Amino acid sequence: MARIPGMKTQRNAELGLLAFAMVLVAAYGATVEASRIGEITPTFWVPAALLSILFLGLHVVVRFTAPYADPVIIPAVALINGLGVGFLRRLDIGDALSEKLPVPGIFAGIGGRQLAWTLISLILAAILLLVVRDHKIVSRYAYTLGLTGIVLVMIPAVLPGSISEVNGAKLWIRIGSFSIQPGEFAKIALVSFFAYYLVRKREVLSLASRRVLGIDLPRGRDLGPVVTVWLLSLLVLVFEKDLGTALLYFGLFIVTLYVATERASWLIIGLLLFFGGVYVAYLLGASVGGPFANFYDRAEVWLNPFDNANYERLGGSYQLVQGLLSLGTGGLFGTGPGAGSPRFVPEVQNDFIFAGMGEEIGLFGLSALLVLYLLIVERGLRSALAVRDSFGKLVAGGLSFTLGLQIFVILGGITGLIPLTGQTTPFLSSGGSSLMANWLLIAMLLRISNAARGPAASGGGSDRSGGPKKAPTQLHGAMTEVIKP
Repeated sequence: MARIPGMKTQRNAELGLLAFAMVLVAAYGATVEASRIGEITPTFWVPAALLSILFLGLHVVVRFTAPYADPVIIPAVALINGLGVGFLRRLDIGDALSEKLPVPGIFAGIGGRQLAWTLISLILAAILLLVVRDHKIVSRYAYTLGLTGIVLVMIPAVLPGSISEVNGAKLWIRIGSFSIQPGEFAKIALVSFFAYYLVRKREVLSLASRRVLGIDLPRGRDLGPVVTVWLLSLLVLVFEKDLGTALLYFGLFIVTLYVATERASWLIIGLLLFFGGVYVAYLLGASVGGPFANFYDRAEVWLNPFDNANYERLGGSYQLVQGLLSLGTGGLFGTGPGAGSPRFVPEVQNDFIFAGMGEEIGLFGLSALLVLYLLIVERGLRSALAVRDSFGKLVAGGLSFTLGLQIFVILGGITGLIPLTGQTTPFLSSGGSSLMANWLLIAMLLRISNAARGPAASGGGSDRSGGPKKAPTQLHGAMTEVIKP
């Protein structure tokens, strides 16, 4: 895409922020080696250099395909991704030293695999930016994407537990050494479908039947889509045995519905339906068992993590308690990168990476990480406010909310705020499915951001230039209400 003379693209600012992020990643790697090995090896900078090359490649693609995109998003994500690779390599080094083995190479262990997954993820993000030059084109395939999303969500539920179940949650497809979490990709497809559907049905769903306690309630006939998504979420909760995934999909739909209609009643109805369904599932787990038993067990572990019976039994609260102890050990400032004992926490490279890192970087370090996530979400919502078409507003708002809600679900499970889930921490946790899906999410946000910040010719035209034909002005008020202090 050609640059418009006189308009600032801020790509040089993005390049400078990327360089600063990679310096921080290199400094983190050096500190880990100094702490674990007692010296800084001559190759400490290699992982940061390799990541720099990868992110520079994506930067070049963005420079030519989305020159007006937000310059903060890629550096913020790159810093989180780089710290994740650094922490996973720290685990590799710790494992090798504990077994009295040589320090592993750059491409060995889970840290090396994460580098490879980062390469693949950035290639996919670049392909999306090259192929999708206007985000409104995606609306043409909304129903196909919706069907694809539902199929991806439900596949693990119908597969045998030997193929799909990990740590009690049926979220995977595992064949030999190959594994993938299809639900990670489903969220992008479902956001696109929800956005298209709600733009077309916004006026109908905005109608109120009666006013109760100052709240405009929707008509009964309009509750069909909400009830349908609610039932699908409960099916995920029961058959895939994961509260986080159910909350993610249902919360995504309800918030997108609220942004589209500006009706607070949808939020109230959504909360009542979800928490009512969860409570009924808990009661059925206690009395009937069967498919509800797993959720009941997780709720009991959450309510009584320090109970001896829960702590000692298989699949009990041992992981949660170890995670809480790890966070407590870290305190405000942490033990220092490489100076903790994260391997005391089971699955610290996956679900509990926040707890493992929290021990070493402390509350202040975790707060800085959360600020980075908040910055990404805020920039996505800002793009949603600025883009000129309704479909783009809802897609950007939905994707940003998805990322924010996923972080809440993960932190809530680790800190005991909600029951544990099978969600992975975006850009930090080990694994390819989450990394690829979330980089695709970022690529879509960059595409919409380019349309929002650039001229109409950059794909930022209003609904009249293509896509669903609904005025975006009324959506602006709801989006502003969502992100204002």
